[in-house]
Amino acid sequence: MFSKSKINDPAPSTDAEKKAAPAAPAPAAPKQQSEFKASAPKAKPPASLLSADLHVTGNMKTTGDIQVEGTVEGDIRAHLLTIGESATIKGEVVADDVVINGRIVGRVRGLKVRLTSTARVEGDIIHKTIAIESGAHFEGSVQRQDDPLNAGGNKPKAPPQQPSPAPQNG
Repeated sequence: MFSKSKINDPAPSTDAEKKAAPAAPAPAAPKQQSEFKASAPKAKPPASLLSADLHVTGNMKTTGDIQVEGTVEGDIRAHLLTIGESATIKGEVVADDVVINGRIVGRVRGLKVRLTSTARVEGDIIHKTIAIESGAHFEGSVQRQDDPLNAGGNKPKAPPQQPSPAPQNG
């Protein structure tokens, strides 16, 4: 037992080894930790919350979840988007899952779209699945698509390409 402590304690004779020894394990330890983090499943972060007294002007984009209680003038793209009863969105909404309790003025695109009884939507809804509760107010068209997240945005860009070849020929 005492001989082990002497083996572990060669410090008085090798000060240079002491300085080199801590440097070697230090880089090895972070590599092991980063490998562990990469292999372990990541915990889902909580939804970002925009409070009722917040007014945002501009577009927002995230791969996470957003809960809006305030006012947003701009487009929103998220994984799960929850529009609170006091919220107003003026712009396009694109998300895998959209739950609307408040007001949206603009297009809604989502795999799953749900309008609750307090929802007020003025704009088109492009969806894969939709649920509209009794009491929801909706003005616009509803269109089902298998891939609503990527469709719709490219149609207006096609006509401007046709005039380009005409000046080259003329």
